[in-house]
Amino acid sequence: MVIRSVQFVGSAASPKGCPKPDRPEYAFTGRSNVGKSSLINMLTNRKELARTSATPGKTQLINHYLINNEWFLADLPGYGYAKVGRRQRAGFRRLITEYLEGRDNLVSLFLLIDARHPDLKNDQAFMDYLGRKGIPFAVVLTKADKLSSNQLQKHIDLFRHTTLQRWEELPPLFVTSARDRRGRDELLEYIEENNQVFKKS
Repeated sequence: MVIRSVQFVGSAASPKGCPKPDRPEYAFTGRSNVGKSSLINMLTNRKELARTSATPGKTQLINHYLINNEWFLADLPGYGYAKVGRRQRAGFRRLITEYLEGRDNLVSLFLLIDARHPDLKNDQAFMDYLGRKGIPFAVVLTKADKLSSNQLQKHIDLFRHTTLQRWEELPPLFVTSARDRRGRDELLEYIEENNQVFKKS
């Protein structure tokens, strides 16, 4: 897939403010500071589409982008250790769950997990929630460039082992790096394949 155009559609403080669900949609979330904004910028080939920050919890709304006038990219707030108050964290959690459980055109959620920490309990708990609710998702291991090839393979194996202790099969898995653009083609191909299925449904 070639990214020809990227249009910011708007920010929503609740699912009711999201765009009309008339196109396939792919959402991105993960623990705070997992590299979500950098990955989105790499994927869309735009340097500052999503704002990157060293401060966790920068994304606080659902930000929608229209890609190639064909599909929506939804940038969701992160979860985990964002430096915000307990009430605000609860608000993020409510916003994410209401979106995930009520967005009819959501084809897949991309759950971003830091490749250096593939077995954190809150990531595994979030995966289990998605499984219980039947929400389609794929796992994206980020920051792969920060590990040697041997370390990366060990961490992939650890993720698979930890997941298969509770799951019968693994979700789709992608290994990425915003720095060296690893995994970009595979992610875009996955989106393109699912877009074709969406059109036929």
